[in-house]
Amino acid sequence: MTQLVKIGNSQGIRIPKPLVEQAHLEGKELKLQLVKDGLLITPQNGVRSGWKEAIELSLAANDAESLNNDWLDLPLDSDDELEW
Repeated sequence: MTQLVKIGNSQGIRIPKPLVEQAHLEGKELKLQLVKDGLLITPQNGVRSGWKEAIELSLAANDAESLNNDWLDLPLDSDDELEW
């Protein structure tokens, strides 16, 4: 059991170390979410968490080599005719 404690002009909670370890909260930013009967505290995932795996899966599923070959086979031209 824990209680709210005053921290400056705010309030906070002390979470017992065994709970922090079991919930894998140590050293992580926490996300607070209001739920029906209280407050849910979860570790905040990194903004790019899982991106590398998702990109690798997408490339594997869409034949990455054929996508790149379309660009590699184009002739090299100058951009003199482009208007800047």
